[in-house]
Formats: sequence, structure tokens, C-alpha cells
Amino acid sequence: MKFLCYIVLLLGLPNISLAQYDPPAGQAGSKSIYKDSNIFVSWATGCIINRGWQNIADKSLGKTTVGDSNSILGIADNNVISLGDGGTVILTFSSPIFNGTGPDFAIFENGFNEGFLELAFVEVSSDGQNYYRFSSVSNNDTTVQYDNAANMDATKLNNLASKYKGRYGNPFDLEELKNMPGLNVNDIRFLKLIDVIGSINDSFCTRDSRGYKINDPWPTPFPSSGFDLDAVGVIHDLNHTGIADLTTNKPINIYPNPANEYIVIENIASNSSFEIIDIAGKTIILNKISDNIDLSILQSGVYCIKITDGLKSYFSKLIKL
Repeated sequence: MKFLCYIVLLLGLPNISLAQYDPPAGQAGSKSIYKDSNIFVSWATGCIINRGWQNIADKSLGKTTVGDSNSILGIADNNVISLGDGGTVILTFSSPIFNGTGPDFAIFENGFNEGFLELAFVEVSSDGQNYYRFSSVSNNDTTVQYDNAANMDATKLNNLASKYKGRYGNPFDLEELKNMPGLNVNDIRFLKLIDVIGSINDSFCTRDSRGYKINDPWPTPFPSSGFDLDAVGVIHDLNHTGIADLTTNKPINIYPNPANEYIVIENIASNSSFEIIDIAGKTIILNKISDNIDLSILQSGVYCIKITDGLKSYFSKLIKL
């Protein structure tokens, strides 16, 4: 009877969850992607900013002032814009993002350690009018307010930007939204970030997709308050859907794909080079083009293959069986 009562008690606690997500950057199993990874094919090129308050509970402090529209364009460089409590930013791109294999883009914040995490919701749109939010989870404690000494647990966070320290991107996969009516996951032109107001006070709090409060460092009553966006890196866009003609009049062909033991790359100059890059952005194989490219050292999974001929580089997906 005591055991049964204990189970019932656990089921009645809303923040209890057996689900554990990936750990901080640098730890085994982390999905974080370093800013210099070759997996990124482009970066955000434009933005519209709506700043939030330094402290929504004391609006006399005004709104945030750190950063501007140029701060968050291009590669992550620790030059940020601070959104403030409830602030938003809409980002645009030179080419639409599409739903490729694995994550499709990654968001960079400037967190200075693994425990101080300022969070944001992530939404995407094809038309700039209708936005669709990634389902978010926060299982961190909500009984004590996190402050500037926060020591949060990244393994209890999912689909909230960003759960990693600075210069490590938080990846998002459009596959999760493919069944949303009205959204074309192969034509994503806009990405919106909404700062999470991390207060556990019912008057100001924001909640995850299950309705649970999200606790993150609050208040941070400074010009740099709230989520600090550094950059958005794109992994799949429509300018890089496959590999274009490099040196011949024929399209480049990679086969077999999916592959088991080897691949062949046709219609490419013999002095061209290639890289096979894993989903974390690590180069596994780097070599010159040869007749049969041995894949025996690769584990089964999804990779990116980058072909370089002089100053030109092109990308395609590779599946290893």
C-alpha cells in the first residue's frame, strides 16, 4: 500500500519527468554544434527587433539597449543583441531553410557557463504572418527562483534556445513541425525568437508547451537583460539542396546513397577534395577524390559531404547504413 501511494504521489507532481535530454556542450552525447563547424552553409542576413523590458516588474528601468540589428548577422562572434523580458526578434535569410536530414539550423546565445542559461521560444514561418512554435520542455525546479548565480541542468531542457554556453549552437529539426497545417517546412523564410520571462511569479511567468513554468535567471535588470542572441546558423537551405556542376557540363553524382562500404563521386575534377562531416560538425574523413571512397570507418548515421574545387564548395547529405 505504501508503494502504491508513493507512485500516486509522483504522478501528481507536474514537474516530475523521467525524460532526460542531451547534456551541456563538451560532454558526451551533447548535440551542441561549434560555431566554426563546416556543417553550416549560411547565416541569418536580416532581422526585425522588438525589445523587451529590463525588468517587466519594474518598467521604470526601460527596455534593453545592448546590441543592434548588425550584431546578430553572420557567424557567431559573441556580438549580441539582448531581447529583454518578453522581447522578440524575427530573422530572415538569403535562401529559405528546408527540412533536410537531421537538424536544419542552430541558435547561438552567449552564455558564459553551463549553468547560467537565458532561454527563448523558437518559432518558424513560411509567410511571415503565421508562426509555428517548437514544442518546448523545461523540467528544472520551480520552487526557488533562479538568479545570477543560477546552476541550471541542461538535461532537463528541450527545444528552448539556448541550452548551451556561448559559441555552441542549439540545433533544431523542422521534421518535428512537418505535420503542422499551413506550414511548409521546405520553405522557411522567417525565424522568430521570443524571450522567456524566467520568473516563477504567476504574474509574470512564461510556460513551456505543457503549461509548466520555465525558471531561468530573473530578474536581470540591466541593459543586457534577457536572452542574448548571437547568431543563427543554417544547415539546410535551398541554395544547398545538392551538389551543382563544378568543372564539367554534367551534374555531379554520388552513389550509392544510402551507402554501406563505399561511395563513388562522378563528374568532378580529379584534384578536388572532399570532407565527410558528422552531425556535430566534426570532420571524419578528409581526402582527395578517388575512384571508390571507403566508408568503413564511419558508424551508421547521417553525414554531410563537402566537395571543394578551388574556391568553390558544395554540400550534400550522405547516409551510412
